[in-house]
This record gives sequence, C-alpha cells and structure tokens, in this order.
Amino acid sequence: MPLTTISLDAPYLLYLGDAPDVDHAKTGYGIAYWRADRCAAQMRLPACPVDLGLPEMSVADAVEAGIRTAIVAVAPLGGQIPDHWLPQLIELAAAGIDVAAGMHSRLNDMPGLVAAAAQGGAQLIDVRVPPDDLPVGQGRPRTGKRVLMVGTDCAVGKKYSALALHRELERRNIKATFRATGQTGIMIAGEGIPIDAVVADFISGAAETLSPDNDDDHWDVIEGQGSLLNPSYSGVSLGLLHGSQPDAIVLCHDIERTEVHDVHGDYPIPPLDEVIDGVLRLARTTRARCFCAGVSINTSKLDDFTRDGYLGKLQNELGLPCVDPIATGMTPIANFLLKNA
Repeated sequence: MPLTTISLDAPYLLYLGDAPDVDHAKTGYGIAYWRADRCAAQMRLPACPVDLGLPEMSVADAVEAGIRTAIVAVAPLGGQIPDHWLPQLIELAAAGIDVAAGMHSRLNDMPGLVAAAAQGGAQLIDVRVPPDDLPVGQGRPRTGKRVLMVGTDCAVGKKYSALALHRELERRNIKATFRATGQTGIMIAGEGIPIDAVVADFISGAAETLSPDNDDDHWDVIEGQGSLLNPSYSGVSLGLLHGSQPDAIVLCHDIERTEVHDVHGDYPIPPLDEVIDGVLRLARTTRARCFCAGVSINTSKLDDFTRDGYLGKLQNELGLPCVDPIATGMTPIANFLLKNA
C-alpha cells in the first residue's frame, strides 16, 4: 500500500512564524496536544500572537537543548512558506536541526534552505508529498469498516475528532487504525496520504488506497479534509468521501462558526440536520448504507454548564449523540457507531 511515510526525530521545536490566530496554527496545536511528550519548545517572530504554552527558544537555545526537529507548525491559506520566515529556518538547518513542513511549497525547492541543511548536516522533510503511482478510484466495495469525519468548514475539529474516536475504540480493544489525510495527521501518525496534494483525478483512488481491504471487525477512522460547504476545498472533500466509502460519518463543527471562513461572499452554514442529510446523499453514491454516527463539536469557548445544555438540546433535536471530542469524549458516538454498523 503506497503511503507517505515520515520519521521525525524528537524532541521537537514548533515554529509558528507570525501566524495570526489559532486556526492558522492548527498544525502546532494538534502536534502539541497529541504528541506532547515529543514537543520541547516553540519559536515565533515578534509579531506572532499565538502561544502554544511551550518554552520559547532561540536557535542557540534549541541547539543547547538538543532539539532534533523544527516543525513548521502553521497552515496558512494556500500552503506557502512566506519569504520572511526563511532566515530563521535557514539558521535552524545550518545549526544541524532537521526542518519538517507540510506546505504546498516544498523545503527542498528552496536553494538557500537546501544549502544551509547541507552545511549543517540537517534533513529537510517535506510531508505534503503524495506517494507515486496512485490509482484512479474504482468504487470497488472493500472489506472492513470505515468511519469518516466530515466538517461544516475547514479547521472545525475533524482531526481531533478522528484521533479521539480512534483512542476510544482502542481503549475498548477494538481493532482500529487512524488514517491520516493531512500534513498534521501524518506528522502525528507517521504515515498517511496528503489528500489535498493529490492530482484531482486520483483523489478517490488515494482514499481507496489509504483505507484498503481489512478484517470484517476492523475500523478505519479516517481524518476528513476541507468541507463540502467550502467553495475553495469542496472538491477534495467529495473525492475523499466517495473514495473512503464510509459505513458511517461523524459531522464536525465549531460552535462559533456561523459561516464559511476565508472566502469572498456570503456562505452561511446551514442547520446541522440539513448538512447531515446533504452529506449522506453524496456518501451513499459509493456506500448505500452510510449513516451518521453523531456530531462532534468544538465548544472550547463555553463553560461546562452552557456546553452541556447546548449539546443536550442539539442531541434532542437531531436524535444523534452530540459531544465535544476533548471536553466530553467520544464514548456516546462510539456506542452509536458500534451498535448501528
């Protein structure tokens, strides 16, 4: 099975540049949360307001602390590394610290950085590189079971939901594999396919490759990408949906998100029941029995009382388990998924 496979030596320094907000720094937050034992420090430009809560280090500090890999921990629109980040990245590479990034612009295409890495004996690790020879999707039914995270927009918690559900299934000794489809997930899992870097004709085939035939009682928990509601990235989301052939979906949403972000025009997010119905209609193109196993919502800005009231009310309205993947956990969704599959 061709996958993008990487190995990042710890400890990590998470490089934030001048990321303007939490959404653009989701790579850093994801790695800091799910691989906290490997994260030792952060590095920022002076204007950066984002703080992962890690010790701040200079290049000299990082060398003294034994940092092995500096990860570009930002996901800017379009996936490009700004020129004004390069001096610090070059300094890190020249000091012998590996540099890893999941951008569309590749580290190994930057002459100054390549020269610095050669000087320092460092590796440049490009994560957002799909494997060669991916097939066109065939739509052939596959053995095993699959659950796919789908979102009302980008950066609403699809990765967190998938990892939390995978952890819950493993806790029950159920055979399950987290299938990473984006750069951050690949950095966390060590392998996957960066779906948004695949040529459009091969997206569904990449999804089929990522989640191959398996034991009948095995679950692939597939990280989602983009959103069918987002006019910029809906093509990626649809190809992943059809190629995954999910037995079930989990809808992911951020309670503060009322409209699609980072687009021009008015794109309000519809009521969640309408979103679920729309996704299921498309999912059943390749998996006729696909159902929704629940709704996973980022409620991190709410206090416990308000959060519980909101989730309870939504659950009554939808007739589905509604959770916050971190605050309340994925147990109700796991119960519903296993009962109805």
